[in-house]
Parts: sequence; C-alpha cells; structure tokens
Amino acid sequence: MRADPRDGEARWRAVRAALNAARGPLGEAASALYPDVPRVAGTPLLCREEWIPRAPVPLESVRLEWEDDPAPPAVADPSDGLPAGHRTYAEAMAALARPALFEDRPSHRLLAARPPVLRLGPARYFDGVNVGEAVAHELAAGTEGLPLRRRVGDPCDLTRRPALPAITTVTVVASPRAGSGGSRTEGRTGGHDAYVLHWRDPAKVAHAGGLYQVMPVGVFQPLGGEPPDLWRCMVREYAEELLGTGEDYGDGFVQEEWPFHRAMTSAREEGRVRPYFLGLGVDPLTLAVDLLTAVVIDEETFADLFGERVAVNDEGDVSTAPFDGTVPRPMQPAGAAALSLAWRHRRTLTARPAPRPRP
Repeated sequence: MRADPRDGEARWRAVRAALNAARGPLGEAASALYPDVPRVAGTPLLCREEWIPRAPVPLESVRLEWEDDPAPPAVADPSDGLPAGHRTYAEAMAALARPALFEDRPSHRLLAARPPVLRLGPARYFDGVNVGEAVAHELAAGTEGLPLRRRVGDPCDLTRRPALPAITTVTVVASPRAGSGGSRTEGRTGGHDAYVLHWRDPAKVAHAGGLYQVMPVGVFQPLGGEPPDLWRCMVREYAEELLGTGEDYGDGFVQEEWPFHRAMTSAREEGRVRPYFLGLGVDPLTLAVDLLTAVVIDEETFADLFGERVAVNDEGDVSTAPFDGTVPRPMQPAGAAALSLAWRHRRTLTARPAPRPRP
C-alpha cells in the first residue's frame, strides 16, 4: 500500500508548529551545539571576535563593498526533511504553513565581514529561509545526527550557506538628564531612558515567532535597484514597524523626497538621531546573521517622529521598556546581543555630540 503524501505533510506541519512554539528552548539547545564558538556580550549570539568592535562605530563609518557574481554557497536549497512534492523549505512553508508576511524579495547576501567593512552580493529572501528554517526544523524534529547542520558546519563561515543579514536595531529613547526640568507629555519616557520592544507573533512572521525583540528589525533588502545602504533600509523599517506603514512603496517612489525620510535624516544631521554599528553575529538556531545597530533618539524628537506609533503591527506587539541593562525573556539572541552591547556602551551612545555638518 502506497504511503499517503498527506501523512508526510501532516508530520511536517506538526514539527513546524512545535518549532514555532519552542524557539526559545530550541535556541538554547542549538547554542549548546557550538561550545567553542565565541558569543556576543555573554548572549547566545555566535560570532567571531573580530566582528565586535571595541567601541560603537558611527553608521557613516561602515563601508559596504559589493560583488556582482560571488561564488555560490556550499549548501543551498537543501531537501532534507521535506514532505513529498516540495522542493525547498520555502516552497513547503508557502503551501503548508504560510505566515502573513512571506515574499521572495531581492536581498543582500553577506560574503565577508571585517568591521567596519562588510562585503555583500545579490540574493533572494527565500535563499536564507531554505537553509535557516530547515536546520531549525531538523532540530525540532529530533533528527538523529543533525545531518544538514553538520553539512553547513561552522556557523560563522559565511561561505557555507546563503547568509542574508538582517539589521537589528535597538532604539534608545534618551531622556533629558535629572534636573533638566521640562514637562512630560504622552508618548515620552517619564524621565528615564527607554528602548522600543517588540513581541513577534508566530502567526505573522516566518522567523523568530514567539520571541521578544528590539526594533526595528528587518532583512537588509534593497528597494528597486538601489545600492546597499544601511540608513535607507533602517528608515523604511522605522516607518513600517513603528508607524505601521505598508511595505509597497509604489512605482516612482523617491526616498529622498519622502517626508518621513527627510525628517529622520534631518534629525540625524542635527544630532538628535544618532545611529551606530555595534557588530554582527549568528543565531544558533536558524544561523541567521544580524547586523547589530543602535539608534539613540532624543526624547522630544522621538515624540515628534513616533508620537503616533502603533501598538500592534504586521509582525507583533509594540511597546517600550526601561533601558536599564535587563533583557526580557525569551528574547531573540540578536536582540539580546544588541541590547547588551548598547548597555555596555551607554555612556558613548547617550552622549550628545555636536550636530553633523550637512553635505
């Protein structure tokens, strides 16, 4: 009697549900598989020591290099553990467990990293899903020997898989110091530094559902044919995640003419918004790569830019939390790392420099 393919699909769905229900403990189990790999700031995020600068790097000092036709990764589009009739993990997700946000958009692949220099090449979003979610699924299924994870090998070797970086930003809302006076208004932090916190709804997202995260966070992706640009991508994520704007910008969109981009960039030039690069690391469960950044926004500027921020967005729930060195649990390793590094460098980050000269 021939096996019913629906049985395989049902088993795959059950493992996928178990993965989404237990990403926290599964991440801890995955972390234990790499006892000799360095961690970022005492968190589970894996790294190489040269990936973490000794001090925050102003965002404008990060240099992005580009390679049009890089060598393919050693492992791509694995078929391990897929139900019959599905060629890739993303294809199975689309058919059997599709999240609310799931599009194969152009993305950047990280080829090499030696901060402040990052080397990038072209990729598609599903390239990362096909390996990253597959190795997580394999662990959730209890697959003996974890053959796919063994084939990938060193999680910090960027040539072994399509390493599609996300930009993980801890947004610190800097309150005026004690004794500065001034009244408090709705949406401000009540005299204490705070940061923006996100809970990622597993029904809405393909990655890290059920975990807390800093915000905004988004895959480093171009809009149209633009070259890699960290700031432009971060500004779009601020609008999408904190203000609830859509991701479809339409034909003819010119970001430099967009009022929100102009407001954010003007505040940056005037020193009221201060972005920094903190380093990068690898999630032990999914092998996702995160570029860790911090953006410090003066409280009054934050109220002006985000006074109408949403409480729920397309990926989960939005709130603020005290910036006091604590990390909520369960938190995505990249968020914990960005938050811990930001706290380590808090005196540098919250200092108020002179305004940047306009170009």
